[in-house]
Amino acid sequence: MGIDSYGIHLGFLYIRFYGILLMLGALAGAVLSRRMMRWMGRDPEVIWDALLWVLIFGIIGARLYHVLTPSRSLLEKGIDTMYYLTHPLDILMIWQGGLGMPGAIAGGLVGLWIFARRARIPLPILMDAATPAVALGQAIGRWGNFVNQELYGPPSDLPWAIPIRPENRLPGYESFERFHPLFLYESIWNLANAVFLVWLWRRYRSRMQTGDLFLVYLITYPLGRFLLEFIRLDYVPLMGLNLNQVLMLVLAVGSGVALYLRSRGAPARKAG
Repeated sequence: MGIDSYGIHLGFLYIRFYGILLMLGALAGAVLSRRMMRWMGRDPEVIWDALLWVLIFGIIGARLYHVLTPSRSLLEKGIDTMYYLTHPLDILMIWQGGLGMPGAIAGGLVGLWIFARRARIPLPILMDAATPAVALGQAIGRWGNFVNQELYGPPSDLPWAIPIRPENRLPGYESFERFHPLFLYESIWNLANAVFLVWLWRRYRSRMQTGDLFLVYLITYPLGRFLLEFIRLDYVPLMGLNLNQVLMLVLAVGSGVALYLRSRGAPARKAG
């Protein structure tokens, strides 16, 4: 048995801290979802059954998003979407990194939809129960980026700046040692978002329609991600723009419009 900066060696097994943190985030989210279901007066145990579907499709979606939208550092190494298509086995190597949060959310939603149909539970109810949990899971999972040293901002001398090992520094930043902890900024934003979403649902539940809470999440999370992308060094380029930043802006605006139209077009009913 041995331990290094990235994981634990158990014979031929190598358990990465990144994966452990992702699973801890998923389990913490499931516990919160169970509490939401209990508040709704529904069976909380269905969440454990739903979790497997969400995890499987969430990981598939996250990996496909990474494959289809390689970051700038990968492109500079000659690793683009065509590379993955010509090296299909590399797509399966998720332990080497490369999971996109937008794809994880989309894939997880597909898995939740499949489970909802099988369990005969209205999808919007499960979406509302899962919404704060997603934010909580993101808050915990982002610490996996700290372990991998793969989500940081520009060089910084601030007291909370983090050291990045030379092998993990992006081209052009080899001479700098400390950087903005972008993973921490997003983790704090997601944790605050989880608290806000629970508070909002508990406080205004009687005024909200089922599914509204998920739309609120699709405003708050993209808004924070849009702002933080301004200091992200390893972004996804698209015609000179940051693809994730553009996507987050479109998603936040579109969800805001959808929420507004829903509030005008239908009478409020108790969520859940």
